Amino acid sequence: MEDYKGLLNPIKLFRGLQILADELEIPTYAVGGFVRDQFLDRDCKDIDIVCVGDSIALAKAFARQHNHAKVTIFKQFGTAMVRWQDFQVEFVSARKESYQRDSRKPKVVAGSLEDDILRRDFTVNALAIKLNKDGFGTLIDLCGGIKDLQAGVIRTPLAPLRTFSDDPLRMFRGVRFARQLDFALVPEVVAAIQKEAHRVEILSKERIITELNKILMTKRPSKGLALLDQVGLLGLVLPEMMDLKGVSKINGKSHKDNFLHTLQVVENVAKILDGPTHPKYLWLIWAAILHDIAKPATKRFDPKLGFTFHGHEKLGAKMVPRIFKRLGLPMGAEMRYVKKLIWMHLRHIPLVEQDVTAGAIRRFIHDAGNELEDLLVLCRADITSKNERKVAHYLANFDKLAKKIAEVEASDKIRNMKLAIDGQMIMQTFGLRPCAQVGKIKEAIKEAVLRGDIPNEHKAAYAYMLAYAKNLDLLPVQHGGENV
Repeated sequence: MEDYKGLLNPIKLFRGLQILADELEIPTYAVGGFVRDQFLDRDCKDIDIVCVGDSIALAKAFARQHNHAKVTIFKQFGTAMVRWQDFQVEFVSARKESYQRDSRKPKVVAGSLEDDILRRDFTVNALAIKLNKDGFGTLIDLCGGIKDLQAGVIRTPLAPLRTFSDDPLRMFRGVRFARQLDFALVPEVVAAIQKEAHRVEILSKERIITELNKILMTKRPSKGLALLDQVGLLGLVLPEMMDLKGVSKINGKSHKDNFLHTLQVVENVAKILDGPTHPKYLWLIWAAILHDIAKPATKRFDPKLGFTFHGHEKLGAKMVPRIFKRLGLPMGAEMRYVKKLIWMHLRHIPLVEQDVTAGAIRRFIHDAGNELEDLLVLCRADITSKNERKVAHYLANFDKLAKKIAEVEASDKIRNMKLAIDGQMIMQTFGLRPCAQVGKIKEAIKEAVLRGDIPNEHKAAYAYMLAYAKNLDLLPVQHGGENV
């Protein structure tokens, strides 16, 4: 054991717990991630308290001590949760666990502090600090966690094969901690995950996607994906990505490795957004992961053009709902957002031409709507090549396009535009009920505005409506028109 009294923060919380623990005669320790993060100077608001005794009694006493703070008790697990200021404090009794091969739910019995520490997933999460007065602040490191923190490695307290066989979710957690902390998995951990990867079949999709999203919500999500691939987990979760691997070559013509390209696009998105503080970071990363997912299905060889992937953006967008549902990702706005970005991620390419019309740019802005800026992030990130000069050339052209888009958006305010003529006015003018003709007229007015044929103003739009409707053999009703 090592004495490390400078570690404890917030000191008020721990001093209060010390008094209660001594009154109840319960050996009490702060353990796990909070202790780890204090050594790494990382902020942590979740505090795990292990009691060699009645954890629920200590939790209730702690709640009373803090003006009857809300305590949530989970009797079946023998745990309790208390919120104190902006901290979440979980109380659990020290325990031993034993697992059956076909389940990650262990049989639990009361245990010693050592039992509780040795059941934990990784050595860096197996540190404890004593909170009783006798030895207050003493660091307990039974598994070499401090040494591994200093070395920047992820290692298991017990043999890794046993650790991962007991609870396969720990394999994903290992990758997650490696990426969150910028640590490395030790070779024996990598080998054990590769051997036990198939055990993920007993995990729920909800557990897996929670860990996967945490891996993606790091500053370098591409490294997380690469590590998942290295240890054999990625293909079990996203088999579609495995189909992106490799390069075909016919008559001296080849294409890029779309798996490596995808990792680079993910990396580029993360760099452009400068880390996971962007509100749509996770879903932009998912769009990057899936943007070329349909390339294997659309790959064709043309003797003149080489390999083509025509329509992969449309097919990829159609694949998104199925993939989201299988993974347990949300099927609402987030799914539609990712689907839209994939559908549109090639739409900017014709606009790079020097003589592109303002109408074409207006249409792009209108169709992108609120996702315009995020779409441009994905489009820019999609520019990859081993040839740096080629990348620089394409990026320069893309910057010019982005400038044009900004200028048109500023002058025309076309995004999410509200037409000067709405459906109600069309029906009133021509004495129509809701029908296909109303939608057709409205669409024609919108197209005219997007092309730049007319301004989005009432007088011009009204005149255009009358002229267009005449071709449909529609005339204004006697008491319709502008005076109505």
